[in-house]
Amino acid sequence: MTGGPSWRASQALPWRAGLSYGLLGLPLAFAALPLYVVLPHYYADDLGLPLSTVGALLLLVRLMDAGADPLLGRLSDLLYRRSIHAVLWTAGASALLLGGGMAGLFLPLVRGTTALAAWMVAGLLFTCLAHSLLLIAHQAWGVQLGGDRVQRSRIVAWREGLGLIGVVAASALSVAWGAGPMLGVFALALLAGWLTLWQAPRPPLAIETHEEHTAGKSRLWQPLTQASFRRLLAVFLCNGIASAIPAALMLFFAQDRLLASPSQIALFLTLYFVSGALSMPAWLQFVRRFGLERAWLAGMLLAVACFGWAAALQGGQLAAFAVICVLSGAALGADLVAPGALLALLIERHGAQGAHDGAYLGWWNLATKLNLALAAGVTLPLLQWLGYVPGSQDPLALQRLAWIYALLPCALKLAAAWLLHSRMIAPQNSPTGAMS
Repeated sequence: MTGGPSWRASQALPWRAGLSYGLLGLPLAFAALPLYVVLPHYYADDLGLPLSTVGALLLLVRLMDAGADPLLGRLSDLLYRRSIHAVLWTAGASALLLGGGMAGLFLPLVRGTTALAAWMVAGLLFTCLAHSLLLIAHQAWGVQLGGDRVQRSRIVAWREGLGLIGVVAASALSVAWGAGPMLGVFALALLAGWLTLWQAPRPPLAIETHEEHTAGKSRLWQPLTQASFRRLLAVFLCNGIASAIPAALMLFFAQDRLLASPSQIALFLTLYFVSGALSMPAWLQFVRRFGLERAWLAGMLLAVACFGWAAALQGGQLAAFAVICVLSGAALGADLVAPGALLALLIERHGAQGAHDGAYLGWWNLATKLNLALAAGVTLPLLQWLGYVPGSQDPLALQRLAWIYALLPCALKLAAAWLLHSRMIAPQNSPTGAMS
């Protein structure tokens, strides 16, 4: 534990320890909003790339990036076995590459459709790989700290709660102030997150045996052979795609369907993410009383109610959409707390904590990126095929935008809720249990 505060998993997590570990989650989440929400709108609306081109290229890059995540998870495992300093210095190098890649994406040095398309692909690959390695290493740190369900929920809540603050800052800066201030704050946040990680509680050092070293390739695929992990991953995928579709389309929906101004859009995003952060203490209490699975289910059903309402909104109904942002943000809190804590518990139960966390986290982050890739790569070309283009005021095209933005996520959320209840909640009363 040298180099960080003294803390054991059986103790309550002190706020200083939670902050020192979780602060890196702020710039990591800060980067995700510009990359997955702002960037498609920026390249399509401001730089003039066709919407279908942007969607197809995003799908291509994210599939390539996602495919690398299991290998990056294996690299994270190797770094943790070497030393905690190897993890910290690799995290610093990744942060440096991530900051440079973000600057290149939002300040392109080329013009013209072909050159911009090539620049976007290269910049996204460079940036996303650095982001992935840093994210997986940070998540593995939290998993290895250990604890019961409530304690693991607290660890995840510190990381994701600070991440929501990062998303709020990114949304306000990118929408209202532009790329320059956004990139400057992002660079400072990356530096602060990396420096405070040196003071975080240290996970125990894992020792790799000769047998484990020779079994490295099989360890890479081992999580997918476990039925409990496949069940959790299926729920996570279905729910994640449902959440990623509104994220990819929110700027188009607010600007063209609701006729909102840039400052109003920034306010909507702030309401959504602040509500998510403020809801976390309530979700932790819900977890304490009803369990992680039921907390996640309640969040899904709340989100369905919110997006069902959003589908009926017309131009100018901004107050109603603000209420929807607050309520759906509260639902987001469950999505952030429950799945990560369930994964950490599953890793511990399969004896992989401190040994092969990265293998699980690599596949988990692959699923996260598949969610985002499918959301943008399928819905953006679909909308263009249905007659919608950015800035359109055609009533039929805007109605179809509302359906894709709101009703499609409702259907996917309900499917995820059914999977969660039938595959994970209902079997808990059986002799073997849901997570066996």
